[in-house]
Amino acid sequence: MTTVAGKPALGSIAARLERLPHSRWHIKVRFLIGAVTFFEAFDQLLAASALPVLMKEWNLSTGQATFAVTSASIGMLLGALAAGWLGDHIGRVRTVALGVAVTGLASLAVAFSGSIETFSLFRFVQGLGIGGVVPVAATYINEIARSDKRGRFVLLYEMIFPAGLAAATLLAVWVVPAFGWRAMFLVGALPVLIAALLPRHVEESPRWLLARGRTEEAEAAISRIEAQVARATAEELPAPVPSTDENEPKGTLMDLFRGRYLRRTAVLSGLWFVAYYVNHGISTWLPSLYTKEFDLDLTTALVFTLVSNVTGLLGTFVMAMLIDRIGRRPALIGAFVGTVLSLGVLAVAGATSGGQVALFASCTTFFLYAINAGLYLYSPELYPTFNRAKGAAFGGLWNRIGVILGPVTVGAIIGAGGSLALVFAQLAVVGVVGAVIAWFAIETKGKTLEELNS
Repeated sequence: MTTVAGKPALGSIAARLERLPHSRWHIKVRFLIGAVTFFEAFDQLLAASALPVLMKEWNLSTGQATFAVTSASIGMLLGALAAGWLGDHIGRVRTVALGVAVTGLASLAVAFSGSIETFSLFRFVQGLGIGGVVPVAATYINEIARSDKRGRFVLLYEMIFPAGLAAATLLAVWVVPAFGWRAMFLVGALPVLIAALLPRHVEESPRWLLARGRTEEAEAAISRIEAQVARATAEELPAPVPSTDENEPKGTLMDLFRGRYLRRTAVLSGLWFVAYYVNHGISTWLPSLYTKEFDLDLTTALVFTLVSNVTGLLGTFVMAMLIDRIGRRPALIGAFVGTVLSLGVLAVAGATSGGQVALFASCTTFFLYAINAGLYLYSPELYPTFNRAKGAAFGGLWNRIGVILGPVTVGAIIGAGGSLALVFAQLAVVGVVGAVIAWFAIETKGKTLEELNS
């Protein structure tokens, strides 16, 4: 094992992670972190599923409804900022566990809300947890994955997120008409149970421990991981390949905006903003559009929304199968082009029926979910270990700005009497901007995290 001043070097830790064959240990960790991500996605979409009922129950105006769905997004924005710092200072696993606990407890509080004001307040708190968990969890998964199969490994994990969105909609189809919207948020409180399990069953990232100077803990963590993999495979582990990039540079938050990282941060921020502006501009309002604009019953509206989430899950799977072969940049550009074409059809056709909107909205989510999953893979790849969670979370900050502005803009167009064709046209134009930005992305396929940041 290579050492620096008698201590294991980052390159040697990376080399030991790189040589690990896929095993039950990887599946266990991906399952536990994936369960967290599943419920974060589930909780994120609860307001959209409850919105049609809330608008009638509390007689909400379009402005109040917009505030209700964006309050969590504002929390997510602030949560992403806080979690980026926490993830790089107290650890990936602790930060994820803390965010999950906040999400679950806030969901319980939302369930007992008696007004739109308290509903929005507790959704804001819930957003703090959701915004913090997702980028840090993706950072952790990136740091334990092998470079040659990192795209597939991370994106198969990321499929949990659209699965959570689909589950929220599927459960809403049954629960909301039968038991009311509060029952959905009671289910959303379950992640509190997971928060207690993570620190005991998931090793902290050895890369992070070493970058923080906690070399003995890093050595102990990688040794425990190696022992679990060896037991799972019942074979001797291959020898680590010597690394030529053993001394990853330290840095500060401002390094995200200097030198080569300035371009990476600028491109990443633009991609996150566009992807989530378009995604939430559609998904937040779909159930209400179906019931209000096309007079569909609530169950039909939720079923149509479920179809869109299922196609999004399929899009994530296709991205997982392709991204290690064709590369991050071509995959992102292609998915943005598909998004623009799908939205363009709705804009030109005029969105004249609920079925038509459901069909092409589902095509759109196929590509959008692929983009979103790809960005959760791509973001941590662009930054060194010392700043990786902050870099990924800064991208999360811009996706939250998109999450806020997308629904607000769509709500403003609808509230002013604008046509659905105009709604989809402006979303398509924003998608074109995303495709242009993706053209300037650097390629990271097949390289170790240390090679990309040495």
